[in-house]
Amino acid sequence: MAAKKDYYELLGVSKSATADEIKKAYRKLAMQYHPDRNPDNKEAEKKFREVSEAYEVLTDTNKRQIYDQYGHEGMKSTFGPDGFNFGRDFSHMSDLEDILGSFFGGGGGGSFFDMFGGGGGGRTRRSTNGSERGSDLRFNLEIDLEEAIFGSKRELEIAVSESCTKCNGSGAATGSKRETCRQCGGNGFVVAGGGFFQIKQACPVCKGEGSIIRNPCNNCNGTGRSKAKRKMSLTIPKGVETGSRLRLAGKGEGGLRGGSAGDLYVVIHVREHNLFKRHNDDLHCIVPISIADAALGGNIKIPTPEGMAEIKIPAGTVANKIFRIPKKGVPIINGGQGDLHVHVSIEVPKHLNSKQRKALDEFRTATDSNNYPELNEMYKEAEKLFARRDTLRDKN
Repeated sequence: MAAKKDYYELLGVSKSATADEIKKAYRKLAMQYHPDRNPDNKEAEKKFREVSEAYEVLTDTNKRQIYDQYGHEGMKSTFGPDGFNFGRDFSHMSDLEDILGSFFGGGGGGSFFDMFGGGGGGRTRRSTNGSERGSDLRFNLEIDLEEAIFGSKRELEIAVSESCTKCNGSGAATGSKRETCRQCGGNGFVVAGGGFFQIKQACPVCKGEGSIIRNPCNNCNGTGRSKAKRKMSLTIPKGVETGSRLRLAGKGEGGLRGGSAGDLYVVIHVREHNLFKRHNDDLHCIVPISIADAALGGNIKIPTPEGMAEIKIPAGTVANKIFRIPKKGVPIINGGQGDLHVHVSIEVPKHLNSKQRKALDEFRTATDSNNYPELNEMYKEAEKLFARRDTLRDKN
């Protein structure tokens, strides 16, 4: 499978581009590759999807931050294992209507979403009976590495728009109801243009709702929703990592006119740890050992997530030697556990007293070049270098 193209390159902008620069670049490319301008052109349709995906990510602050840090791998947790799906993941419908409005005579969004499967993923969807499902919401949650290893429970408080309790999400005042829009006949869209460029677009009278309100609810001013703070419990399973998405069904935005609530997606960000570094499901840590332990070998204590443990190191252990401890890493969500990798460093003793200094001095006197083969090898290579240098000088 070919590698995915960089989003910034697709839009032809720099990584420091502003939102306006990104929108301007997307407008130009969207007009160029729009399927209505390129009928039966699969390559243009593919290009249109690519630039739309890039626009969706780079105009969303959270998605852009994840992409800048983790690239396309980070987007897998956002768009799912199958990647970007236009009908499911494109959430800038209003932006698109504005961007393509001049080309399509005002509001290109209707035909655009019909063409690619309808709906905007996190956007609300209006059913044939007029009910609307609430939007899916995203919440970023920072956790400690310990929580990712052992799992935890968190209490969240999220600001959401809920279905108005007074009008049950209809937007109409008590005793009245929504009326079918005469302009579109309740369809929510009208047909604009003619011939080759005939398209559907949101009805300008009912704004795509299919119905209008003559007497709005005084609690929600006809919106059908009211702001609220919702408390909920979240169980964080063992093994989550940065980019993991936890779904809380029905905890998103409230639906309208009897529609179901959207879902809440909690996106995990694991903080850096002072002791352990995580690579996939493995943990890595640096363990300093003494000169004596490095030379003589023996048992040393090492930290693991469960507590201190002992491992045996051989005599002559050198700095940067790595010891692998099986099944002491991060639990794997689908079963199993990663490993712990211990990286040895040799710590030179400090704050020596007179007795310790004397012992080290005696040790230095008692050793000779045979005790340091690597040092001897360096001297030999240096002698070869100097000999070659002298030969070249003599020739010049």
